Amino acid sequence: MRHPCLCKSLIGLSAVVMVVAFHADISAQQCPCDIYAAGGTPCVAAHSTVRALYSSYNGPLYQVKRKSDGKTKDIGVLTPGGFADAAAQDSFLSGTTGTISIIYDQSPKGNNLKPAPGGGAAEKPDSAANAAALKVYVDGHPVYGIYMKSGNGYRNDSTSGIATGDQPEGEYIVASGKHVNGGCCNDYGNAETNDSDDNAGTMEAIYIGTNNWWGSGSGSGPWVMADLENNLFSGGKTGLNSADSSVPYTYVTAMVKGKPDTFAIKAGNADSGSLRKCPVFS
Repeated sequence: MRHPCLCKSLIGLSAVVMVVAFHADISAQQCPCDIYAAGGTPCVAAHSTVRALYSSYNGPLYQVKRKSDGKTKDIGVLTPGGFADAAAQDSFLSGTTGTISIIYDQSPKGNNLKPAPGGGAAEKPDSAANAAALKVYVDGHPVYGIYMKSGNGYRNDSTSGIATGDQPEGEYIVASGKHVNGGCCNDYGNAETNDSDDNAGTMEAIYIGTNNWWGSGSGSGPWVMADLENNLFSGGKTGLNSADSSVPYTYVTAMVKGKPDTFAIKAGNADSGSLRKCPVFS
């Protein structure tokens, strides 16, 4: 089975908002997973430390763990369907530091993310991200994103309802186009549940960064590519795919959509404009 994860990374990226669109008046419209459900493709994993992804969601978004005494606290939303209660985190961590110990799945599937165990690519377990390292403002609301550094990573090896084999699926993330690197591989998506490399085609995840070991897009990067295990694809084949242009934006919306024998990449500036689809895909 494949599953949603933030895979092993060498310097990580800042996942400013995970699986969520930016700059939306969420009080006046449906949230992302409401829209997916209305289209007949409901979310089976919905992660965000910034806001609810369902208009009715009133549960925890993430959990923080305090360094001083090891106690934990769930951080929820200010209102159903609303933004994260950053003030609750600030109060809980006052005078000390803390980490994001759980990223809750807002979907009914319960696919929560916790720090990743050791695996084939990295024997040691990953560490949790600093809970206060990335304070941002969305529509004037202070919230905390996830600032990934070397050794940080999250994973779930016991998932429910996630696509397996070559079943169709869609994934998206809003992340930083500035805090990236050329290591392998800064991913969010669906990977093996045994924490090992099970050969080509055994995962499907979104990559954003400047790695060009297997290929790249045009410009100097970063690029949004598909990590399908053992290769990063910027197009229908490895190597240079000029249609996959660089996305050096403060916030990047990135998508990977897969179905049997084909996949597509879409990417663009999360602050404005439309998404670009690499035309080499069907």
